[in-house]
Amino acid sequence: MEAPLLDIRNLESFYGPIMAIRGVSLSVQKGQIVTVLGANGAGKSTLLKTISGIMDPEKGSVSFDGQEIQGDEPHRIVARGIVHVPEGREVFPLLTVEENLTLGAYTRKDRSEIEQDRQMVFDYFPILAERRHQEAGTLSGGQQQMLAIGRGLMLRPRIMLLDEPSLGLSPLLVQEIFDILKRLNRDEGVTMMLVEQNARIALELAHVGYVMEIGRIVMDGSAERLMESEDIKAFYLGHQEVGQRGEKRWKRKKTWR
Repeated sequence: MEAPLLDIRNLESFYGPIMAIRGVSLSVQKGQIVTVLGANGAGKSTLLKTISGIMDPEKGSVSFDGQEIQGDEPHRIVARGIVHVPEGREVFPLLTVEENLTLGAYTRKDRSEIEQDRQMVFDYFPILAERRHQEAGTLSGGQQQMLAIGRGLMLRPRIMLLDEPSLGLSPLLVQEIFDILKRLNRDEGVTMMLVEQNARIALELAHVGYVMEIGRIVMDGSAERLMESEDIKAFYLGHQEVGQRGEKRWKRKKTWR
């Protein structure tokens, strides 16, 4: 098998004295969509922040295209082609849609190709073309999420890290955005790693899934097989067992490779 584009081994990260990531290992192949599922506090966002250099790991390695990048400055990681679309969109509210997209290409010098990519974003997100001169802060939540993804695409990412793209959106908007993500993967070959609480729509999109609980990977496998797992069904329907300290625990822990 081809070496993974992103390879994480035995990663540990801390928030102050609290270990948020506990020996996590996972990989993403070029062209894949990989999803990481888990409840609030499972460590999903911390994992993305550690990959993108916002947080430094205490132990373990993050390799991208065969080179270790853990501890690199975020701007160097971005320059490698790793784009982080954060939870909550984080658009520049006083800048227009077009200005936000231009900032997404700030490391690039190829002006004609930048314009081509801006048009590609408008083709995938027509509402952004209609609102191109509107301040981003006046857009709806769904439109801001589209803009955040579009801004990430302007860097021509080799992998996109998407943090809770469904957060706070209506089911119709979630389905629209995930349909576009599927098209971007299929038609443009964009590799993606997304963290989500909406297990069903994430697994419908992804090729491979991992499940995190209290900073650890407790299950992994193809998205199709995870969809059929009784553990997944029970956990996301709220029927998981509860440990002595009130922690959510899996009834069975299986790993498929």
